[in-house]
Amino acid sequence: MKEFAYHRPTDAASAVALLAQSPGARYLAGGTNLVDLMKLGVETPDLLVDLGALPFTTVEPLTDGGLCIGAGVRNSDLAAHPYVRAHHPVLSQALLSGASGQLRNAATVGGNLLQRTRCLYFQDVTKPCNKRLPGTGCPARTGVHRDLAVLGASGHCVATHPSDLAVALAALDATVDTLSATGPRTLSINRLHRLPGNHPDHEHRLLPGELILSVGLPAPAPDTRSGYRKVRDRASFAFALASAAAVLAVEDGRVTHVALALGALAAKPWRATTAEQALLGGPATEAAFGRALDLELTAAEPLPGNGFKVPLARNLATRLLTDLATGEQAPRRETR
Repeated sequence: MKEFAYHRPTDAASAVALLAQSPGARYLAGGTNLVDLMKLGVETPDLLVDLGALPFTTVEPLTDGGLCIGAGVRNSDLAAHPYVRAHHPVLSQALLSGASGQLRNAATVGGNLLQRTRCLYFQDVTKPCNKRLPGTGCPARTGVHRDLAVLGASGHCVATHPSDLAVALAALDATVDTLSATGPRTLSINRLHRLPGNHPDHEHRLLPGELILSVGLPAPAPDTRSGYRKVRDRASFAFALASAAAVLAVEDGRVTHVALALGALAAKPWRATTAEQALLGGPATEAAFGRALDLELTAAEPLPGNGFKVPLARNLATRLLTDLATGEQAPRRETR
């Protein structure tokens, strides 16, 4: 591992200033992704700025019914928080489906959102990769791509975003509060991550050195149920082949509110707006849910080795919405 300097600031402004002074620096939160990438030689920072002393480690219900989640909150603490379990079960279920208990005890909310793809070519510095070294090519398109994108990919990159948490937050219309050298700002979670286009190395819309401080959730819409489902190759400690997060309200058999996000299909959580528009005001039936997902997934462009992900995602999301509509909220463990 390359030698690096280390600082542990006690306030956000100092952390941002350190990054501004050193373009080769990286923020260190739980380290569950960054340290692995440093060992592989994918990340070679000159300076690590440890965020462990910053005061963004609480989950605070707000007077308007919303929620403020500090970027330094551990995944296990957020999953177990009574308010989250009661009002946002989709969030708790998504967190508990990710990684292992030991990793959830270390990983943070902010770090989870900014974790990098697990594409084999990205992680292997002996191979070309446009995300790691722009202009070198994307061998995954003709190589090993079973786990990779079927939505929003480009000729330059077919990587997927690995986060379960980000998919749930996309369905919850979360916002992200940040601080950079130019000051604070708020981003929609659905605007935070980028699709690859011609620049797959541009993974998000944060400015250089911009620091995530907290995540905000609006108050739950009335009479909604929410849930998260994930299909993976084994029952634990595995990234998704497909996942779905949904928030649904039904009155007199018709959909009055719906938010749906799909995971492991694109370089960002895929907010299924086409399906949502098709469902709103219509019947809350399995057939209607399936038709809406068919409409959403007409945009899919699978590669030869991952076409199975399209019907997999369609059936997974349809089953989740059907169970929410009928009142079955218990999370299922899906394997393939």
